[in-house]
Amino acid sequence: MKAQPLVSIITINYNESQVTLDMLESLKDTHYSNVEVIVVDNASPNDNPDVIKEKFPDVTLIKSEKNLGFAGGNNLGVKQARGAYLFFINNDTIVPEGCIGPLVATLENNTAIGMVSPKIKFHWDSSLIQYAGYTPMNHWTIRNNSIGYHEKDDGRFDKEGQTNSIHGAAMMVPRRVVEKVGMMTEVYFLYYEEHDWAERIKRAGYQVYYQPKSYILHKESLSTGKFSPLKTYYISRNRILFARRNFGPFQLMVSMFFQVFVSIPKNMMVFALKREFKHLKAFWEAVSWNLKNHKVIRA
Repeated sequence: MKAQPLVSIITINYNESQVTLDMLESLKDTHYSNVEVIVVDNASPNDNPDVIKEKFPDVTLIKSEKNLGFAGGNNLGVKQARGAYLFFINNDTIVPEGCIGPLVATLENNTAIGMVSPKIKFHWDSSLIQYAGYTPMNHWTIRNNSIGYHEKDDGRFDKEGQTNSIHGAAMMVPRRVVEKVGMMTEVYFLYYEEHDWAERIKRAGYQVYYQPKSYILHKESLSTGKFSPLKTYYISRNRILFARRNFGPFQLMVSMFFQVFVSIPKNMMVFALKREFKHLKAFWEAVSWNLKNHKVIRA
């Protein structure tokens, strides 16, 4: 019988040791024995991550000296990982039994696949889907849509296959692909870095894949808040940054025209009318960052 390839499970902790512990507890019943688990604490200011090592001594706990963001934290974990497959998973998830095996089999059976995500369902209602693949990135709005979002998991989204982008809450990538393409780009810090990575991996000739034989339950946005100025800043900043790094000249011109004359004025007006001045400030700082950092290297 062929030995199971080693899977490195990488997750980030930031002020959420108890949440991380819940995720690690769920990993006990994965039915996949050959794993190593790496937890990167992103310099949590109000949390003691040592409890993670105390309760799970087999876990590799890496304490970063500063908050490196989503990409930087995961990249720090990659540098310590030994697995043939790297499974990046948010700490605010629950991993059901049997999740890892189908993802590994997908990558083992087709070396043209460069990254794969499972079906993602909401933790608060496991009958509802959060992710079953992504639509293409819209070149006007620089947004994509999660297929199946808030729809019932009734079998309609059980067909595996290529998809346009990956979901950062749970994605498995072969080490050989990382060695060829490189790790995630750290300039994003939060949001859009997985989409940027997926674009780079596709340009290298690989497929991005959705595998519904696996699923996870996602608690969603516990670290940043579901609607916070921090989230407004990074999503708004990185949406424009993603276009600048990944769109062709004509696509970028179209997108920036829409942003300057439609999207940016509309968002500023909405925040002002709702008297959400912290969000308005965060949004303007996001736009200003792109103006100040106009020499960001394209992907």
